[in-house]
Amino acid sequence: MSARGVCQNIINARQKGDGHGTLKNPENFLQQNYQELKEYCLIRNIRYIDEHFPPDNSSIGVGKLDPADLAQVEWLRPSKIVPNPFFVLDGVSRFDFGQGKVGNCWFLASLGALTFHKDIFKMVVPLDQTCFGKDYCGLFHFRFWRFGKWVDVVIDDKLPTIKGKTIFASSKDECEFWPALLEKAYAKVCGSYADMSCGTPAEAMRDFTGGVHMCIPLSEPSPDLWKLLCRAARFNTCMSCSSRPKGEAITGTTFPNGLVPGHAYTVTGLKELLSQGTVVKLVRLWNPWGHGEWSGDWSDLSPLWRTVRTEDREECLTVENDGEFWMTMEDCCKYYSNIAICGLGPDFLDENPGSQWKTSMYENRWVAGTTAGGCINNKETFCNNPQYRIKVYGKNNSSKAKNTLVSLMQKPDKRNRRMVQNHFIGFTIFELSEKNATHVGKFSKSFFSSQKPVAQTETFVNAREVMEFLTLEPGEYLIVPSTLKPNETASFLLTIFSREETQCYENSGRSFEKVKKEKNGKDVYNNKNFSRQYSDKYEDVDAEQLQKLLNETLLKGIVQSGGFTIDACRSMVALMDTSVTGKLNNSEFVHLWTKIQKYKEVFSKMDVSQTGTLSLVELRNALKASGISVSDELLNLMAVRYGASSGHMSLENFISLILRLSCMNKIFEKLSDGKNVTFSNDEWMSLSMYT
Repeated sequence: MSARGVCQNIINARQKGDGHGTLKNPENFLQQNYQELKEYCLIRNIRYIDEHFPPDNSSIGVGKLDPADLAQVEWLRPSKIVPNPFFVLDGVSRFDFGQGKVGNCWFLASLGALTFHKDIFKMVVPLDQTCFGKDYCGLFHFRFWRFGKWVDVVIDDKLPTIKGKTIFASSKDECEFWPALLEKAYAKVCGSYADMSCGTPAEAMRDFTGGVHMCIPLSEPSPDLWKLLCRAARFNTCMSCSSRPKGEAITGTTFPNGLVPGHAYTVTGLKELLSQGTVVKLVRLWNPWGHGEWSGDWSDLSPLWRTVRTEDREECLTVENDGEFWMTMEDCCKYYSNIAICGLGPDFLDENPGSQWKTSMYENRWVAGTTAGGCINNKETFCNNPQYRIKVYGKNNSSKAKNTLVSLMQKPDKRNRRMVQNHFIGFTIFELSEKNATHVGKFSKSFFSSQKPVAQTETFVNAREVMEFLTLEPGEYLIVPSTLKPNETASFLLTIFSREETQCYENSGRSFEKVKKEKNGKDVYNNKNFSRQYSDKYEDVDAEQLQKLLNETLLKGIVQSGGFTIDACRSMVALMDTSVTGKLNNSEFVHLWTKIQKYKEVFSKMDVSQTGTLSLVELRNALKASGISVSDELLNLMAVRYGASSGHMSLENFISLILRLSCMNKIFEKLSDGKNVTFSNDEWMSLSMYT
């Protein structure tokens, strides 16, 4: 990470605090500003071509088209495909489009659900860009929620075609282009069209809403499932389900009953009917292929429709091969593996419509060697994981109703979706006693060795998101998100939805905090005679002299050392040169040498592995022994800035790091009056390591 990267992270964090990355003020994806690009094109009377998602094979991606088809692909604007194109024609419907030559049924099933909710649809698809006439410049934009923030995605309108026909999502009316353009924008976010292959509807529904997602397994359905689905329908959620796979079935084949194995469908309706004196619960589903339907009970041609009232039959039954059909709730649970529900808020989870849900969201990272401790089975390192405390207020939950939804989402480190390697992730929750509630800072391994979790993810899953809907009684809890194995680096987003009044915060402490030392009557570091014998050789010590002295004396016999660089020594001189002469006078040199001797002794004591370097776990201990406590975020930054590629830190890098931390913190304390310095302590210390 560069200084520019650190600055950008701080800017991004501040912008988010100011509402940047929200739906009303989305972040520009890849720094492309729609309004600025549009003005540029209109002034110069040109048609836009997107350099970040160019109309060529790189945007199609690998493995979706055979070489013969790929050679025929021509990228055309809508006006070259049809003489009179429209962005939206006669409103928006799930029947507007069908799936093309990319396995993104999960995306299109979610899009089908989105068409039911016009307000949400307008959030994703700005409808002020509907004209191919005046002010048209071949430029469109769409909005998606991506890992905690809304982004505005710009595209040109060149679409991949073969013989004049679009090869991916296509409209039933060839003059309508919103489905193809929206799919292109999402393909850009994923990296290419090929990167949209394989996924879950929940992923796209989250990206369409930024809301609350719940996935319900259907293998052992809850007795309250129908009630939950009906409540979700009332709260205008998006719903979809995935059919069960068929062993070694070839992609695209169907079961004898007409269902496609391992395929995503949209839930488009729920209905209770009276059939021969019995109440029947029916679910309406839609196949994003735009054709191919269920042929069992309550299908379009089923004789069971003759057993209901004429009014119900006329309201529900449409005999067309449009991909939409009805089936019983029992058959849905039999042939589908899960139902995914996604709403703008968590209201659909609660039977009490008057509840006010609260949301807390945290972004963080697991970093190998520092904060990637693995699951609770890793007894020595589990305590290194990020920790979050949540205090639940209110009265005792006598009904044991679920009142807290915890979601853990891992963020990709690569733009191309197919290249993202998801880790197995989960979280563990502990209840804090009154004694533990007074504890300050992260809990150590001794706490976890004596405590049993009160809740945790059922299994660790290598998915984008895992979640649990829980009952938490009033009290204080500790949430520990983790990967299954230790030393797996990844970013994550932890979101806590609570029906009760709660107080949540990260438990790693301040970014930089002095630790009080016990007084033992003797200052083991106050040996100035040793340093004076060297300072007496020089009237003043410059960087070159300091480098020679350190490498020849301090590092003598240390095999793993690469030596102090001249830049590191210049930095030390600059930090300690209070007289601003470019050199260290006698007192300044003595001060520096005393600190160096102190930190060398700390280094030696904490190098328990006797490798001549500090692992990142040993680094954490060395900082504490030096009287400094840092946050997980700052510790991760130290590893990037001062650690070697192996994840270990040499003596000279440790000394350079801790000198900078100490000096810059003193400067911050003097300047942080809110006028001279407007950075937070965390921001200041992050920047100081790169300047």
